[in-house]
Order: sequence, then structure tokens, then C-alpha cells
Amino acid sequence: MTAQLIDGKALSQKIRAEVAARAAALAARGRRPGLAVILVGDDPASAVYVRNKVRACAESGLHSVMEKYDTALPEAALLERLAALNADPAIHGILVQMPVPRHIDPHRVIEAIDPLKDVDGFSVRSAGELMSGLPGLRPATPWGCMKMIESTGVPVRGRHAVVIGRSNTVGKPMALLLLQASATVTVCHSATPELKRHVQMADIVVAAVGRRHTVTADMVKRGATVIDVGTNHDEAGKLCGDVDFAAVREALGPQGWISPVPGGVGPMTITMLLANTVQAAEACA
Repeated sequence: MTAQLIDGKALSQKIRAEVAARAAALAARGRRPGLAVILVGDDPASAVYVRNKVRACAESGLHSVMEKYDTALPEAALLERLAALNADPAIHGILVQMPVPRHIDPHRVIEAIDPLKDVDGFSVRSAGELMSGLPGLRPATPWGCMKMIESTGVPVRGRHAVVIGRSNTVGKPMALLLLQASATVTVCHSATPELKRHVQMADIVVAAVGRRHTVTADMVKRGATVIDVGTNHDEAGKLCGDVDFAAVREALGPQGWISPVPGGVGPMTITMLLANTVQAAEACA
């Protein structure tokens, strides 16, 4: 028998219903949560992500503003627009879709967003709050991964978790969230020798490196929980993750859990972004 599936679509719908109820309560008090999404350039994948976020806002009762700018937009003009959105009381969350064109410094852009409206959770302040265990806006993808793990009923406390990837957006905050949940955490990356040995000891595996088949069937132990954050394409152009899904699902056995790609972490990322926007609106209500 194969591992049980963590259905990100179903879980995201459940959480979105809760988010919509909170948004409606705020709207009834005259404060409809608002999200501003900025896209600079013509990256096709980014355009899809932005459309999905805007549509999700409408479906959950949030107000959204989508602004698209030409690739040649000067950095100074973008920063000026962010300052205006920071001052707009109708906007509670701001995100600039990454990547931005090369002439724009992404760190400068992130730090130009009011930390109270940083619904991506990428700012230095947000990172510091997470590291210190203080309440704040959490990066949407790692937070969504934690919700997925929680949905299985598998305890995190005392378990050994292995995070593959050390990015500021997923790997590092994922490790911190698992630590806060009292897991023992190992972070692996491109310079880690004997990756297989580390993963074989893991009760929980989060793969976030952006490389297909990073996690294979011989690397996982039976009964483990595997969360696949990767977004890749196979030889046929079909979307896939970092995990050799079919083989790993078989290797995990019936007591194990695994998230698919697509239909796993993707829907949860957008859902937690909405949750952050509502949280930001509640904070200033």
C-alpha cells in the first residue's frame, strides 16, 4: 500500500473559508482587507501567479489591487509607488512578485514595504520576529507547509525533520517554524555530503531545492511525512516537484504521508498569503 496523500487543494479550501469569515467580519466593521500586488516585467510564470492571487482575493472577500509595470520601470519609481501604498489605509498587504528585473534590487524593494504590510514575510523585521519566536507575518509557503503537516495528525514535537534547501524564502524559515514546533531540525543544501544518509533518518522531509528527483525512494524511511515544495518540469513539460513522487509514495508505505505537485503546496501558499493579509487588517482594526 502507498502513502496517504496530503491534499493541498482541499486543505486550502477549508482554511480559505475561515479566512473569508474573518474578512467578512472586518468588512462589516468598515475595514475590508486589501492586498496590492505589483508585477514588473513580462515573466509568464509570474503573470500566472499574480492572476491566481488576485482571483483568490475576490473569492475570499478581500479587496485587491493589481498593478503591472513595464520591465524598464526605474527602481526609484517602484519605491515611490510602494511608499504610496504604505500610506494607503485601504491596503493592508503589499507584495512585489519576484523575480524583478535585474536593474532592481529585490532586497531594497522588500525593505521598502511597511513591515506591518509585508504579507510575504520576507523583510528583515519579519525574519527577526520569526527567529525570536515573536508573533508576526510568516512566509506563506513555509507556513502552508506547517499547516499541511499539522493536517496529518503526525506530531512534530520530538521528531527529526530534514529541510533540503536554505533559501531565505522557504528553507530557512521552514527550519525555524519546525524548531518552534519542537522538532529536531537538520538543514541540507548543495554543499551537504551524503544527503541520502540525512534524509533516511528523517521523520519529516521538506524538499525545497528546485531540482527534479532530488528525493528518491531509497532515501526515505517507511512511515515518514514528505512535503514537496519544488516546482519543476519533466521532459514532457509536465509540472513536477523535487520528489520522485510515485516511487517515494510507494516506499513510504501506508503509515506515511506525501504532498503532490501540483495540488499540494501551491494552493496553500496563496491561502496563507490571504491569511496574512487578513491578519494585517485585523491588527489595525
